[in-house]
Amino acid sequence: MQWAEHKFAPRALAFLTFIESIIFPIPPDVLLAPMVLSKPEKAWNFATIATVSSVLGGALGYLLGAWMFEPIIEPVINQLGWAHKLEQVMLWFEQWGVWVVFIAGFSPIPYKLFTVSAGFLGLAFIPFLIASTIGRGMRFFLVAGLIKLGGKEMESKIRQWIDVIGWVVVLLIVAVYIYYTQTS
Repeated sequence: MQWAEHKFAPRALAFLTFIESIIFPIPPDVLLAPMVLSKPEKAWNFATIATVSSVLGGALGYLLGAWMFEPIIEPVINQLGWAHKLEQVMLWFEQWGVWVVFIAGFSPIPYKLFTVSAGFLGLAFIPFLIASTIGRGMRFFLVAGLIKLGGKEMESKIRQWIDVIGWVVVLLIVAVYIYYTQTS
């Protein structure tokens, strides 16, 4: 809460959200939630900062994937023993295309894996940006809105249920997608 009330909290949120989209393992919700709790009247400003910073970080992740995958990123992935994870991500891109970016942007799936992979796999940049903006925006505005409406009680519930909420929304989107592709 001390960081959330600090005068540099919006900058810290922007920085955290930016680097989380590329490499950092801690989700920005851990700073966004207390910031909204301490200043609910600025909830939409904070959600906007998180969304814009995340999409900008995602764009950098995309470019890193496009330009530095083979010389730098792929050897690290292989060294860490994550080649099978990369294969899974590539399969998801093959099956779902830009939708996987939207799902990763909203859900508990690490968004950073998909920003770099989208660049490496040559996903069209504009659809990538659109899917990222919608997915990340939905996530951050949902968190900010729920905390603004529910206060401290809602913050603890969100911490407890955010993964479940994310997966339920992802499953609903997949179900709707499958339904529409089957009926077309």
